[in-house]
Amino acid sequence: MTRHVIIGAGEAGLRAAAALRDANQNVTLIGAEDWVPYERPALSKPDATGEVFKPIAVDLAGIDARFGLTVAQIDRSARVVVLADGTQLPYDRLLIATGATPRRLTCDPDGHALTLRTLSDARAILSHALAGDKAVLIGAGLIGLETAAELTRRGMSVTVLEAGPRALGRALPAEVADVITDRHRSAGVTLRFGVVIASVGAGGVTLMDGTTLPSDLTVCAIGVTPETALAETSGLHCANGILVDAHLATTDPAIFAAGDCAAVDHPRYGRFRFETWRNACDQGTLAARSMLGQDAVFDTLPWFWSDQFDLSLQMVGLHDPARRAIRRDLPQGGWIRFELEGTGRLVAACGIGPGNAVAKDIRLAEKLIEKGAVVAPEFLADSSANLKSVLQAV
Repeated sequence: MTRHVIIGAGEAGLRAAAALRDANQNVTLIGAEDWVPYERPALSKPDATGEVFKPIAVDLAGIDARFGLTVAQIDRSARVVVLADGTQLPYDRLLIATGATPRRLTCDPDGHALTLRTLSDARAILSHALAGDKAVLIGAGLIGLETAAELTRRGMSVTVLEAGPRALGRALPAEVADVITDRHRSAGVTLRFGVVIASVGAGGVTLMDGTTLPSDLTVCAIGVTPETALAETSGLHCANGILVDAHLATTDPAIFAAGDCAAVDHPRYGRFRFETWRNACDQGTLAARSMLGQDAVFDTLPWFWSDQFDLSLQMVGLHDPARRAIRRDLPQGGWIRFELEGTGRLVAACGIGPGNAVAKDIRLAEKLIEKGAVVAPEFLADSSANLKSVLQAV
């Protein structure tokens, strides 16, 4: 029986392990954390009780799952994974799903600012979230703003600092980002843009203009770096991620990579590294198929969501401000922003509204994008026009 070894017990690694197990394969899953695999989105979105630990709903039966272990080396010539304790695990097919690590500020060499990536990180942050205290969030991306919303709900006075000119500059259209910014400000969050940080100390953050912001809790959320150390030391090609083809295979035909650590040659977008929950799920399942020798291609559209106070955001496709944009106001509240290429082909959509107001339309937009549908702008703008009818006609 083919021996499959998976390094990394996050969403991608676990999904791959389960798919291989379901195909009656021998599979070993190695996780560096002591916990069973858990959902990372919950770390910045606690449930009603404030809990952030949500195990992934995948049965581990039939998987040789080993947690609390780290990998020291991949011996490609011998096809062996060497653990830090010296244990050797032979493999016929290997999946690297090591994820990513939070970026840190060079002006914070002592690590006063906490980061959010693991269960331990989330619990450390929330243990300092005391009502009446001051918090400074560095970075106005999705994770930074989700964390800011949660700390505000817990009664903290929150300031968000961002080096760029606006929030969510990489991922979202400015119109949608402005809605989120306004919602945060209405909740009492202070947002400052174009900020340069000089230093981070135990009691606050000092800016280059000399301003000092006192802080009882400082959180750094300025993005992540793909975890490629094992791949690099084993001689695999890396560039902002482990380079893989559309089948998620590396330059070594016995080794694959998936999730946040993988830079995929995507049929639609070219070389790209996706950092979303659903991407990890989809790539993990597809990697298993490729490891089994099936002709599987990763061509899934990027999709993500975010909860910001009482607003829910969803985005499918990749935003480009140069495209033509069409707005559709929804009768149940909220609105969708569609993006069209010059030919009129729908290529991206972003929606924001209360609860699940935008979910149905974003899902229909995703299907239309997958089919390469050309949709009339006036149809997209008409809230009474049924997107499903276009889908049925494509």
